[in-house]
Amino acid sequence: MEKLGVVQAVLSGKTGPFHRGVESAINKQVLKDAASVKRLGIAGDQQADKRHHGGEDKALHLYPEEHYTHWLSELGEHAYFSAGGFGENLSTKGVSEATVCIGDHIKIGTPLLEVTQGRMPCWKLNERFSQPIWHLGCK
Repeated sequence: MEKLGVVQAVLSGKTGPFHRGVESAINKQVLKDAASVKRLGIAGDQQADKRHHGGEDKALHLYPEEHYTHWLSELGEHAYFSAGGFGENLSTKGVSEATVCIGDHIKIGTPLLEVTQGRMPCWKLNERFSQPIWHLGCK
């Protein structure tokens, strides 16, 4: 396998209160120690809405660090424009929709991962970045 890029951070989060009485695990934190990746994701990572997040086909959420530059120019400075701001488990550099396709296999450390789908933004990102629902692609 050829090297596409690097993992800048591995992140995990616990479910907790978010907004309007809804629970979320979007507040991912950078792990300082090695992470154990299982079939359903990083050991200890949680998802509040298992209908739309988690499971075998959504075990890990990867988000490219390079995209933060676009959002900074689009939305201006924001407290969440750093690793984990989009609720990702893997913050990468050089690994994006420009370099991988659905069905590709990526080896990160020991685990061999399969790209199963693109990420569809949900209303929680709009709340996090103080944007109207339509702005970040939500309906």
